[in-house]
Amino acid sequence: MNAIDIHHAVRHDDRPFIVGIGGTTRPGSSTESALRAALNHAEELGARTQLFGGEALSTLDVFSPERRERSPAQRAIVDAVRRADAVIFASPGYHGGVSGLVKNAIDLLEDLRADDRVYLDGMPVGCIVTAAGWQGCNTTLGALRSIVHALRGWPTPLGVTLNTAGVKLFDAQGQCLDAQVGASLKLLAEQVVNPAGVFVQRNKKSELQL
Repeated sequence: MNAIDIHHAVRHDDRPFIVGIGGTTRPGSSTESALRAALNHAEELGARTQLFGGEALSTLDVFSPERRERSPAQRAIVDAVRRADAVIFASPGYHGGVSGLVKNAIDLLEDLRADDRVYLDGMPVGCIVTAAGWQGCNTTLGALRSIVHALRGWPTPLGVTLNTAGVKLFDAQGQCLDAQVGASLKLLAEQVVNPAGVFVQRNKKSELQL
């Protein structure tokens, strides 16, 4: 079975598979804590999840489209997204845009261009942005949504923006300290998992009819 066929094989697990990509080089960052919280909510809703946080992203080689070779860490991200039913991206807002660390990981999804499901075609995609100020939050969320559109994904109606200026939103264990933030991340997870679950059942039905 080649890589392109993996997503279309008959599934043995009906739970939607959600991949989270995001974080910073700082352990316990607000960005990664928010992403973990969203994935935890997704699991509570019955999904399977896989996180590629700041530590994993910081070990990636710089994406080079002219090179066909990929490191094991690069292949792990591409293969996970290839099997995914939905994705959640989380980025800090650096100078009004998506961080280089997160963008480098997203650029690897160019390897999905020849798949039967090209890039993120038809997938629900959640977007989370943290920044020290609302301007950075808003411009980065717009940039991240544009990237999702370019990859043929469907950004969820809710995009979560977290203004971290002078505010501690997560404790050392990654628990959310703000009820409104927690509710927003939960709603984001619902908007990712619910349509992903519908797609899983639809695809399973189509596969069984083959």
